[in-house]
Amino acid sequence: MLFNHATFIGVDPSLSRALQDPGGLSRGHLRRAFVYAALNQEQELIAISEGKLEDLLAFAAGQEAALVAVNAPRRPNQGLMRQEEVRQTLVPPPRPGRWLDHRLAEYQMRQHQIGVTPTPSQVEDCPAWMQICFSLYHHLEGLGFQAYPCEGAQRQYLEVHPHACFCALLGQAPFPKDNLEGRLQRQLVLFDQGLKISDPMEFFEEITPRRLLKGTLPLKDIYSSNELDALAAAHTAWMAANHPEQITLLGAVEEGQVVIPVGELKSHY
Repeated sequence: MLFNHATFIGVDPSLSRALQDPGGLSRGHLRRAFVYAALNQEQELIAISEGKLEDLLAFAAGQEAALVAVNAPRRPNQGLMRQEEVRQTLVPPPRPGRWLDHRLAEYQMRQHQIGVTPTPSQVEDCPAWMQICFSLYHHLEGLGFQAYPCEGAQRQYLEVHPHACFCALLGQAPFPKDNLEGRLQRQLVLFDQGLKISDPMEFFEEITPRRLLKGTLPLKDIYSSNELDALAAAHTAWMAANHPEQITLLGAVEEGQVVIPVGELKSHY
């Protein structure tokens, strides 16, 4: 197997406080960063960290074989949804004048009731987190990474969408990601998918009346929402390499295809 000894890296853009930033920003100032998680072939967690673009690239560069899954668009909207010949191939065809500012993959996700942020057609109109991810993809290509699927390439990248991933794995829309119940739910579904991470159900075994009264919940083994999104991306990369027949590709190559880790999507979530 080509990826038998590969590293599967999931990347999620985040905002981080600059408390430990050597750039001299004031205490508590927010800066753009990445959370990334890496799995091996057995889906054991070999790294989970937060860092700047150069930290992430250094980690990726150190992998002989790797799939990097990024929770962000590959490039700006290329205008496919403005082309009538494209619109007429879609099921259902969009109404005239609707969905013009979406990528094809985004329209398709919306048809399954999966919420998604549309990607503008001009880089300068894209939010900062998208722009830094465009730069990430560009630098990955400089390191020899190629767009998935690319037969024979040991270094590949793919675009994923964390909310779509969790919808597909759960079979329904998850709880809000920043709530404790949403984090527990996401960690449980990843645990059930075979990731060698802490069983979130142990959280409930450690709750005592005293802890509830004092507000000291046992959260040390429960991942943050950004970490869970990065883990979901890493799992999607693992699925794309090991079970390509059990993934769904949405969108068009020229705009960026989104990989979802199930073989078939439900009509709606």
